[in-house]
Amino acid sequence: QVRLVESGGGSVLTGESLRLSCEASGSILRIHDMAWYRQAPGKERELVAQILYYGGGGIKYADSVKGRFTISRGSAENTFDLQMNNLKPEDTAVYYCWAAIVDTSIKPVGEHDFWGQGTQVTVSS
Repeated sequence: QVRLVESGGGSVLTGESLRLSCEASGSILRIHDMAWYRQAPGKERELVAQILYYGGGGIKYADSVKGRFTISRGSAENTFDLQMNNLKPEDTAVYYCWAAIVDTSIKPVGEHDFWGQGTQVTVSS
């Protein structure tokens, strides 16, 4: 089975930075798309940033975080990060990592969606 675990959340002041990390472990054959989502109280979960596997590995960001957040593959295998700079109170949310992973424990072998458990980010003014 595959598991995603986030780390790096916390409470900061406006303008400060945080770095979130996501580590995938288990029966991984290959990781395709990877992304960070967030969900604020009373709101729907929204895409923050995504690394695309197909089409040359492009990256897309939500308009609200462009220029402030950066998604990247981690230095360790099967990890990816979200660097968040110049944080604002409206960035307060639970952040989830997501990945489309080919899991060899699920037959027939194919791509499946996996989510982390979420990590809280709180930005105070």
